[in-house]
Amino acid sequence: MKRWSSVIAVAAVLSAPALAQESGSPTVDTPPPASAESAPTATNPVRQVYLSADFARYAPNNAYDMLIQAPGFQIRDNENLRGLGQATGNVLFNGKRPSNKADNMYIQLSRIPASNVERIEIIDGATLDIPGLSGQVANIVYRADAFSGQFSWKPEFRAHYTDPLFTRADVSVRGRAGLIEYEVALNNDDSARSGAGGPTLIYDGAGRVTERRQDIWNTHYDAPKLSGRISWDPAGDTVANVGGHYQRKYDRYYEDGFRTGPGLLDRVRTVYQNEDSWNYEISGDYQFGFGPGKLKLIGLRRFSHEPYRQEIVTTPESGVVTGDRFIQTGDIGETIGRGEYQWKMLGGDWQLSGEAAFNTLDNVASIAVLDPKGAWVGQPFEGGTGGVSEDRYEGLLSFGRKLADELSFQIIAGAEHSTITQTGMNGLTRSFFRPKGSISLAWTPSPDFDISVKMRRRVLQLSFYDFLARAFLNDGNQNESNNDLRPQQDWTYEAEINKTFGAWGSTKIILIFRDVEDRVDVIPVGADGEAVGNIAKAKAGAIDWTATINLDPAGIKGMKLEPRLLLQKSSLRDPFTGEKRQWNGFTDTEISLGLRHDIPGSEWAWGGNAQYAHYQPNYRRTQIDKVWEGPVWASVFVERKDVLGLTVRASIRNIANARSRRDRTAYTAVRGESPVRFVEDRNRLIGPIFSFSVRGKF
Repeated sequence: MKRWSSVIAVAAVLSAPALAQESGSPTVDTPPPASAESAPTATNPVRQVYLSADFARYAPNNAYDMLIQAPGFQIRDNENLRGLGQATGNVLFNGKRPSNKADNMYIQLSRIPASNVERIEIIDGATLDIPGLSGQVANIVYRADAFSGQFSWKPEFRAHYTDPLFTRADVSVRGRAGLIEYEVALNNDDSARSGAGGPTLIYDGAGRVTERRQDIWNTHYDAPKLSGRISWDPAGDTVANVGGHYQRKYDRYYEDGFRTGPGLLDRVRTVYQNEDSWNYEISGDYQFGFGPGKLKLIGLRRFSHEPYRQEIVTTPESGVVTGDRFIQTGDIGETIGRGEYQWKMLGGDWQLSGEAAFNTLDNVASIAVLDPKGAWVGQPFEGGTGGVSEDRYEGLLSFGRKLADELSFQIIAGAEHSTITQTGMNGLTRSFFRPKGSISLAWTPSPDFDISVKMRRRVLQLSFYDFLARAFLNDGNQNESNNDLRPQQDWTYEAEINKTFGAWGSTKIILIFRDVEDRVDVIPVGADGEAVGNIAKAKAGAIDWTATINLDPAGIKGMKLEPRLLLQKSSLRDPFTGEKRQWNGFTDTEISLGLRHDIPGSEWAWGGNAQYAHYQPNYRRTQIDKVWEGPVWASVFVERKDVLGLTVRASIRNIANARSRRDRTAYTAVRGESPVRFVEDRNRLIGPIFSFSVRGKF
């Protein structure tokens, strides 16, 4: 009882303002806190250094397995901004940001074998000579001196409605030949088999049941990606990288349903959806000494071929079969050229960057209905076929330096000019000039405490499909085309506070506020239509608290807790009703707790995770629609770290019986101003999910 009282006390301390002193000393089972040697100085911005031995208890296979165990650190992927732009993620590789766009941080980290990692440095982003970084940044220092490889296989089985998954796997190799380092990988980690089934009740405005549905759906998704990369790193400032990938996506959705109700014919309804596609990316960069500084040239080309087909067929017990079909084929391309010149002057780091980006979409779309003879007959579908292109040019100048041993700042200023052209129905060409930039400060008054703040102007990337009309047959909705769509922009204000507690762990608080212009949402078009468009003003704020609580000092060796609390609030003026509401589908609350126990003196580990999330509904002209799974997702696992040299894990997810839910209210006209047409209440079973993984090296 005394032991668990200590655990509760620790959690309370880490939730309170950071006033505690470091206690305890590092052990093999506990990653060390920042030491005096790693405290940041004017010449050494590194706050903490983790070596391979600090992660030995987790038996990591790759850099990802190591970094997710670094106390208090959260991997932040690159934001969906335009082009390559400034750095927005918080992971560096040998002090450099990646120059590709298609691979997320998980994929890039998982390709680096743990044996190649020399150390992981936690650094204050604003102290680096890489514009855009702020808060804690992880630098993965690695080198491949010999050929090595790794693999994993992660089959999954669900108790209900879903086929087994056997294809989730990856394999990668990395090596060096003289000055050339290379890697090749085949990855299908995103593969999935999902499904759910159960009842849906349809009510009229008076609350009477008008229809009963029993539906089962499942998906088959595989996305194998073959990728490779070559790096040349001779002595001096010269570094060159060339890489690329080719990927196929196999994405199928199947739904079978039975519908009945008072005065209605019994009906069987089937939905088939196919989104098979392929894509590729080629990128490269070349850095070399030039004058008093370094010049880096970056090039990228990517392309995606994206067919889409959805067919819905309804077969009554007696009567005529009816059906609807929507087909579109989109070809998306992006070409980027970027140059960055860095030099030192006035006691700080300067960078002048220029970027040209050219994005295109060519799309052909059609709808059809099934006639009594079973043939598909095309119907008019204005606005679904057309093209969108954008030519964008950006220039930025950045400067960063130390103001004192414990205080750094970085400022970025510049602008972009873009021309957006839409072809097809109501074609239009528009040009925009937008200022961009940021200013950030990092304050480190002690080795165990730091604060960073940042203000920046962002311009987000548009989905070119949103310019064109699209049908959503399964929901009975349709977007019209909108050639006046503009990229969302905002002023973002961020603060990150980090505190370490020695052997006890660490805590982090992130505060974010966004003042948004041209929020992308669904807006009115014409007398009774709707389309993706812009809302002039919107706001959102967030508080994100996380902690790593090591329980060794409390007497529970090898155990740690990882709680998280995310609270978010958003606001905009509804374009249909004029009332204030939150953003479409916005996550306003997330609470989670993770536990891991590496049993001392053994090869065994066990743990679990529980997560609760609450979401806002989506709003359209005539509907309020909330689709979610939950309310609580929970899982447990057991792991054996050495089974003939392999790491083996078994887990059970959804042990709290999260359901697939939908609450939709449809109105006869504008919602809130007209009678209720129907209410849809869906409650489908997902069931337990059994997973197994085998990871190894060669």
